[in-house]
Amino acid sequence: MLTIHVAIGEEQVLEKDNEVLFIDPETTSLDLEHSLVSLSKWEAKWEKPFLSSVEKTDEETFDYIYFMILTPNVPRDFLNLLSNDNIQEINEYINKKMTATWFSNVEEAKKSSEAITSELIYYWMIALNVPIECENWHLNRLITLIRVCNQKNTPPKKMTRAEALAQQREMNAKRRAELGTSG
Repeated sequence: MLTIHVAIGEEQVLEKDNEVLFIDPETTSLDLEHSLVSLSKWEAKWEKPFLSSVEKTDEETFDYIYFMILTPNVPRDFLNLLSNDNIQEINEYINKKMTATWFSNVEEAKKSSEAITSELIYYWMIALNVPIECENWHLNRLITLIRVCNQKNTPPKKMTRAEALAQQREMNAKRRAELGTSG
């Protein structure tokens, strides 16, 4: 979850009795979550995949931010008060990995032409028995969990004959080196 602080009003400078007073603007905190729930709300409104490479309009972007808000009863026009720093903080949060899990590049996943939509992610969750409560996790963390479940459920790739022979030669060479023998 991300908590941002939104300034309401501007800093004011007042002079009173030949003294300059600075009045800080009032701030309000907003809690946001980049989750499957917010993704599905956005896709329900815009009827297109959010996780595509197509650039979003400002209206689409602000809609997604609005759907991310967990703080109750936030008026829609409150988004107009977001500063550039708030927007940058939200974008950085959306792009965070949010997990310690990493994948080796040895077996890079094949890029599919299938659009990834919220329904597809829900399907993956159901197929892999991922609890529905995970729909509220950070989306990148959820997708990582789905990827881990998928890899763990996939049988190990069988070696080709050439790979098996190469591995055997490598092991034999290592043993000969350790024992100092020639065969």
